[in-house]
Amino acid sequence: MKHFNEYKQLNLAELSKEILAQWEKEDLFHQSIETREGCPSFLFFEGPPSANGMPGIHHVMARTIKDTFCRFKTMQGYQVKRKAGWDTHGLPVELGVEKLLGITKEDIGKKISVDEYNAACRREVMKYTQEWTNLTKQMGYWVDLDNPYITYDNKFIETLWWLLKELYKKGYLYKGYTIQPYSPAAGTGLSSHELNQPGCYRDVKDTTCTAQFLIKSQSPIANNQLPLYALAWTTTPWTLPSNTALCVGPKIDYVIVKGENPYTKIEALYLLAEARLAAYAKELGEAPEVLWRGKGTDLEGLEYEQLIPWANPGEGAFKIILGDYVTTEDGTGIVHIAPTFGADDAFVAKKAGVPGMVFITKKGEQRPMVDMTGKFFNLEDLDEEFVKNQIYVEAYQPWAGRYVKNAYEPTNSQSPIANSQDKETLDVSICIWLKGENKAFRIEKHVHNYPHCWRTDKPVLYYPLDSWFIRSTKAREEMMALNDTINWQPESTGTGRFGKWLENLNDWNLSRSRYWGTPLPIWRTEDGQEELCIGSIAELMQEIDKSIAAGFMTEHPWPKHVVGDYSKENYDPSVIDLHRPYVDNIILCSPSGKPMKRELDLIDVWFDSGAMPYAQNHYPFENQDAPRTADFISEGVDQTRGWFFTLHAIHTMIEGSVAYKNVISNGLVLDKNGNKMSKRLGNAVDPFGALDKYGADAVRWYMLTNSSPWENLKFDPEGVDEIRRKFFGTLYNTYGFFALYANVDGWNPAPLANSQSPIANSLTEIDKWVLSRLNSLIKEVTTAYETYEPTKAGRAISDFVQDDLSNWYVRLNRKRFWGGEMDADKQAAYYTLYTCLKTVAQLMAPNAPFYADRLYRDLTGETSGVPENARGVLGCSVHLSQWPVADEALINLDLERSMSLAQQATSMILSLRKRAEKNVRQPLQKAVIPAPDQETLEALLRVQDLIKSEVNVKEMVIVHAEDSEIKLVKKIKPNFKVLGKKVGGMMKQLAAAIAQMSQDDIAAFEAAGTFTLCDYALVAEDVDIITEDMPGWLVANNGTITIALDIELTPALIEEGIARELINRIQNLRKSSGLEITDRIAVQLENREEIAAAVTNCNDYIASQVLATSLTLVDNLTNDTALEMDGYTVQCIIKKA
Repeated sequence: MKHFNEYKQLNLAELSKEILAQWEKEDLFHQSIETREGCPSFLFFEGPPSANGMPGIHHVMARTIKDTFCRFKTMQGYQVKRKAGWDTHGLPVELGVEKLLGITKEDIGKKISVDEYNAACRREVMKYTQEWTNLTKQMGYWVDLDNPYITYDNKFIETLWWLLKELYKKGYLYKGYTIQPYSPAAGTGLSSHELNQPGCYRDVKDTTCTAQFLIKSQSPIANNQLPLYALAWTTTPWTLPSNTALCVGPKIDYVIVKGENPYTKIEALYLLAEARLAAYAKELGEAPEVLWRGKGTDLEGLEYEQLIPWANPGEGAFKIILGDYVTTEDGTGIVHIAPTFGADDAFVAKKAGVPGMVFITKKGEQRPMVDMTGKFFNLEDLDEEFVKNQIYVEAYQPWAGRYVKNAYEPTNSQSPIANSQDKETLDVSICIWLKGENKAFRIEKHVHNYPHCWRTDKPVLYYPLDSWFIRSTKAREEMMALNDTINWQPESTGTGRFGKWLENLNDWNLSRSRYWGTPLPIWRTEDGQEELCIGSIAELMQEIDKSIAAGFMTEHPWPKHVVGDYSKENYDPSVIDLHRPYVDNIILCSPSGKPMKRELDLIDVWFDSGAMPYAQNHYPFENQDAPRTADFISEGVDQTRGWFFTLHAIHTMIEGSVAYKNVISNGLVLDKNGNKMSKRLGNAVDPFGALDKYGADAVRWYMLTNSSPWENLKFDPEGVDEIRRKFFGTLYNTYGFFALYANVDGWNPAPLANSQSPIANSLTEIDKWVLSRLNSLIKEVTTAYETYEPTKAGRAISDFVQDDLSNWYVRLNRKRFWGGEMDADKQAAYYTLYTCLKTVAQLMAPNAPFYADRLYRDLTGETSGVPENARGVLGCSVHLSQWPVADEALINLDLERSMSLAQQATSMILSLRKRAEKNVRQPLQKAVIPAPDQETLEALLRVQDLIKSEVNVKEMVIVHAEDSEIKLVKKIKPNFKVLGKKVGGMMKQLAAAIAQMSQDDIAAFEAAGTFTLCDYALVAEDVDIITEDMPGWLVANNGTITIALDIELTPALIEEGIARELINRIQNLRKSSGLEITDRIAVQLENREEIAAAVTNCNDYIASQVLATSLTLVDNLTNDTALEMDGYTVQCIIKKA
């Protein structure tokens, strides 16, 4: 009976499909949770993706990390519940829907109702759910897709409202009118953490302008005949029409010098910081005459003429003010102030009593000169009285409607040059106008870093907004302290990117001027004196009752909803919907009896996802006992200031504790050349295609072993294929070898279930070694997973399978499996290999779930002979097995070191053979290893015979270096690249001294690891030590090990080499002839001069190796087969004896 399945080929992609079908049939994921009922819990939080876009290869990376640790913890005996999630609100969804419908934000409520628009968002946000589900299953990511949390769900929103009310009660929520990052393309303000997403700040080349502002008569220079101009530099010339002040540093030295405008050639006097004269030497000369020198304080209050007179900002404008933030690092040392477009500008202007350039809209709103779509206001959109009294219509009219950046122009513009790079920018237009008016001193292109919207990729503006904020700065110190308790991988992200972010934390701009999202649950009276923050549906219903009683409302908007009924049906959108426009129509009654309307803002979508520890369980309304701190989370590095931050911030402010204990911040997935993937560049990798071609296990294993997860991965399909061939192929072949011979011998692991099995007493030295290595591997892999270093775990497993198990243990022990009786030695060999394969299946299971399960089931399933009570449940799935624990009694570090030296020595000698072009079947006479110390000598002597057999030498001499018959000659030379940096000018002297070192000096250096020359202590990295070859010998060095190999051949050695070549060819002929591995054969060989002596003298040896009952030389053969030898052929006939 065959106890173990045998396969003809390895196809990981097909294998994955077969195992996946088996999992689904067995409902294995849910079984993995149910079978751990009552066990300790390990909590994982899933960062919710948005299903309005297709998944990418980077999602495979992120989900591989998550799945690996959840599977590991399950096998360790934890119950690991993990709920899937869907991020369904926010800009990505809205912008996608606007594009789909061919509208802009301005069209909502006009061309399409808010209700219709939100309905489209609800549909589109789940557009690619099936593709995400398919990817999740295909890659083997176990997460509960049947009961996901969805951020647009009414229960989820109710928890968000509860959290906001908690923050409100603690004094964290407030409303403010401040300058905030604003995205005209998205139509909403942005929080500081959104602005700091990777890639948001980009180098851009813009037109800059040094403008000249005409100082009025109260000049610091009396009776001057030339006009005096203050020079101010700006990277945003479009803000110059909104200029209302100039700012100087109070302690900075300023000068007035004579010069001429480089464009108009008009003579004038120019005011700027003395430290910036050199920067303007081209226009002002190398050493201009200084007519006045003074501090910034001397200039305070000087008035100047309005640079671009389009509108009147009111009293107090157009004067020089003081500001401590002014520097002389760039520009002129004089800063142009536009209070409506910069927080610093607004602060210093307000302090000095300088008004901003504020326009009044037809709705009575106060706005800057630029509207919320990014263009100068059209006159028809402004209040008529305001236009009449404060706009210089003739000057302003030609510029009205111009977009301040070309990127803001509508994509459906009919203009043939709309959105074209060739279209003149507003900056250029203004600079040209200033130049013609003798108001531009220098115009040039300048590269600077400018923020862009994280979702539209278009530039942001700094814009005055009425916004609701979370006073996160109030909890900054507590957040920093709690962050120190979190285990970050890598640690540098926690202390650096995330830690520094917390140190410089700003208040969180919560408001979003959009339509599809969680409504801010705050109602206010028109005068803003009374407000109410709602924390639940029940509270809202109570307030609606009061409103109805007061006559502000006539009926409940959701009459079918039953307060306190938390059933899914009662929270269905057909019963209640907490989105706009429904909540906008609710008018509440203030304590004083005034009507209160909801603040129309939505909340930042990052608050949605950051609140998921609470909202995924509808806390506190349901599941009050559900844990809210994750043991582990993982997402991309871009979430450092996104989800990682919002989780941490909300949890700190609500509970004063961490939201997660361990976190992996994974890097980017780039193409094989290190470039960012994109469809435009054609270098994006289709995740489905990669999984279909290579199989999920190969892709996953490649991703977590090629580099640490937090490093950027250069995804190379050839690397994935190499993993498939080298790691999985080797493991497949090792199992195939085991299964073939175990089935021939009828071996099964049933005796292993008997604790009295005598096998342990029959283990050979190499059995004990590989079992020691196996148990050391268990410790190493367990530690790596427990410290969240999956790359170390994967590489350790790969090295063990390829180097220790396949290339060493199986190769050296294959004869034990080939023939003979089922004696204790053969039982021990099967037991050892079986144990290694079964344990490897368990260790690799977290990251290679499909193949590991197939291998484990093949080894422990119904046909394996393992008793049913020892197999566990559901066909012995590896994912329901208990994680292996190292047996310290089986670990022998001395034996492991000896075998490691044997592997090292073997590799070195085989390399020497390759240099000498002597293949391993050709025996050589002698190899000598001079051991550097007693410990190494004893370790090598323990494996002397093994090395000798492996490298096919007749003599293996291992002695103390001083006792060696071979006197090796070593050379030493400086490592100029390393040593030169350390010693500088001493290099020549030191190099000469190194060249004079004797053999004894070199030996002493190698033994001690240091040697002093010219008062400098040399260390190993400072020099290169090489051993010279000798006549008839080749020499190799590796660390402290040196080996000399005798490469001279005698006639007897040549004959034995030919015999071994014949054995190899005859064995191959046996296989191709279809003979069973146990069949005896008769062999006839062509009588050729090249082989005659070898066949005659090595006849018994050849016959025993090929299982031949006879081996004869024949002069003439018919019906023969040609054996290809080295430069000639030998005719051969084999027959079953």
